[in-house]
Amino acid sequence: MTERNATTQWTGDLKSGSGNVALDSSAAGTFPVTWASRAEAPEGRTSPEELIAAAHSSCYSMQLSGLLTAAGTPPESISTSAEVSFGPRGDGFAITGIALTVRARVPSSDAAAFDEAARKAKDICPVSAALAGTTITLDAALE
Repeated sequence: MTERNATTQWTGDLKSGSGNVALDSSAAGTFPVTWASRAEAPEGRTSPEELIAAAHSSCYSMQLSGLLTAAGTPPESISTSAEVSFGPRGDGFAITGIALTVRARVPSSDAAAFDEAARKAKDICPVSAALAGTTITLDAALE
């Protein structure tokens, strides 16, 4: 079992306040966050949704690589982007969907086997599982 930690220090109210999120486990950095960076323009700051997109795209790439390798068709490369949509819903705001786009070079795989692995990776990636209440779409293709 592994655990990873991050800490956010926030000052002020929601609209005009600001904070910093620190990636404690890795010490990879501290990143500024504001409501404006979440609901308007990033302007050099991050948001919870961008951090979820980073987690999802990296988890998915690792999961797909593992599935392809286990099938005897290890990938040369995998490029995955995750677009997390955030906006008004009901009485507040919500993550309204996640769109995964993956392009991969897998010389020894055919399109059908790749598509099956890509769909399975979306379903069993631990971040996908953690976000199961959110609609996740997939656009996957071999290069």
